[in-house]
Amino acid sequence: MIRFRHLTLRRGSKVLFRNADLTIHSGHKVGVIGANGCGKSSLFALLLDELPPDEGVVERPPGWILSHLAQEPPDDSRPAIEYVLDGDPELRRLTSELAQAERTGDGERLARLHARLELLDGYRARSRAAELLHGLGFDADTLDKPVNRFSGGWRMRLNLARTLFRRADLLLLDEPTNHLDLDATLWLEGHLRRLPVTLLLISHDREFVDGVCDHILHFENGALRLYKGGYSTFEQTRAERLAHQQATHEKQRREIARIRGYVDRFRAKATRARQAQSRLKALQRMERVAPAHVDAPFRFEFPEPEKLPRPLLRLEKATAGYSGHPVLRNIDLILAPGDRLGLLGPNGSGKSTLVRLLAGRLQPLEGTRTAARDLRIGYFAQHRLEQLQPEHSPLEHLLQLEPELPEQRARDFLGGFGFSGDRALAPTAPFSGGEKARLALALLVWRRPNLLLLDEPTNHLDLEMRQALALALQTFTGALVVVSHDRHLLRTTTDTLLRVEDGGVHPFDGTLDDYPAWLAQRRSSRSRMAAAPPNRQDRKAERRAAAAKRQALQPLKTRLQEVERRLEALHKRQAELEAAMADNELYLPENRNKLEALVREKKEVDRACEAQELAWMEAAEALEAAKD
Repeated sequence: MIRFRHLTLRRGSKVLFRNADLTIHSGHKVGVIGANGCGKSSLFALLLDELPPDEGVVERPPGWILSHLAQEPPDDSRPAIEYVLDGDPELRRLTSELAQAERTGDGERLARLHARLELLDGYRARSRAAELLHGLGFDADTLDKPVNRFSGGWRMRLNLARTLFRRADLLLLDEPTNHLDLDATLWLEGHLRRLPVTLLLISHDREFVDGVCDHILHFENGALRLYKGGYSTFEQTRAERLAHQQATHEKQRREIARIRGYVDRFRAKATRARQAQSRLKALQRMERVAPAHVDAPFRFEFPEPEKLPRPLLRLEKATAGYSGHPVLRNIDLILAPGDRLGLLGPNGSGKSTLVRLLAGRLQPLEGTRTAARDLRIGYFAQHRLEQLQPEHSPLEHLLQLEPELPEQRARDFLGGFGFSGDRALAPTAPFSGGEKARLALALLVWRRPNLLLLDEPTNHLDLEMRQALALALQTFTGALVVVSHDRHLLRTTTDTLLRVEDGGVHPFDGTLDDYPAWLAQRRSSRSRMAAAPPNRQDRKAERRAAAAKRQALQPLKTRLQEVERRLEALHKRQAELEAAMADNELYLPENRNKLEALVREKKEVDRACEAQELAWMEAAEALEAAKD
């Protein structure tokens, strides 16, 4: 077990938690939650002996093996599967010693080593590593690809596979789903649930935490509190405690009344009844959990769009792709006010391609895209964060959109996104990923869109901001299209699910709860088809077809590798510039020229990164489409 005795931890002058006394028993799976900056990652550093406690002690069994998820993408030339296998140093040591014992003919030592290897399931090591990689979305033909030939997101998946492969008593995972799609997230949830290990998990994905964890460790007001049960139980327990405070109760009542007013307004309208009923179901859940979030620092809503034409956007027999290579074909889709679509499918299936087509960033190769005259799109994607101007503050960003806006009104608006006081005036260069995502969302909300296209909007957002976004989307009256691995966001804000796969867009006949079972059945069916032996007369034709396909794919693979090399160099320079611009002394008057030079270079690198990331997405999706 892990035991904290009178434990206090500080970072600088800030007390992260004080006088913590708690016990985590062996085999418990604990979700570690709290606001950004509260000390969750510092707690992991403490457990890894990278930080000493300021007071008290941490006790854990001697000899426990720890495995933790590295947060930096690896720069390594080893094949992907070898990188994962190297995650278990004892296994590698045994393999080396076996080879040495075989050379010397030491039979007794060979027997001992084989027994130990059997105990560690070492004979299945390579197949276990391949299973992990497959579960996390890697194709069989990428297992021997060098690590440094993958994009940054896929390298983080390799870090996760390596962490999971290592035999460990204590597993520390910090935001493991950040670079996963929904399919890989569902696989990881099931894998962690079955894994016989003590787990501490930092995650802002509430349903993922709920599906994995049996305890919650909450950072709150400088204290650590351990709750029994998953995230939903924690919310309910904490809500019951907070509901005794009158101010909390009043905030909850007003929030629920606001959403219920929307439901009551539209329930009687035939054209809006389905949407209102969906909101009512989400509201029933929110009525139970809302008190647990009323002290959140974020509070905003989407203003009513100026116009709501019907339909907003129409796709007819549309084909979308890159450089003449179709990714999606024959798409028919009509978006009208009140439509709320969630897109399902693995990475590379074309979800982002569909969103870019809807946004007008990609023109159809065939067919038509017809937009209403008064269409106003709010498009959120991760590359939008790089378009923020690093030397400008949140207030300056907002005033650029509306120069005549009174400053106090602008500051009141930004306060709902957590930019209060001096934070509204600070340059964005040293902002965290979460702060940049919040600012990008704030600027999107201010534009009063009537069509929202959200591509993984919750990456970098903490639980409180995710809850605020879900609440705000409840009363959004325009059309909404969401790509997200956050099931809570999909569940509470969308009415219709579409599958994007195999080059098409299809309705999903079921609910989000049905999707894991459908996904498992589909994987099983594909495995059976792959395992079925071909007829002898077809084997020669299949080999010729496979060789022709490999030859056709080679130019696409080469292009993807070139883009990855350029992107790697740009990301490295981008990180160097961000580190330099995080120095507070840089913003002193005497360093103005140096700051301006760094800002200019940062803008150029950001623009180059955005262009290369778009090129990478185009190349990757073109390659995926060509494989089908």
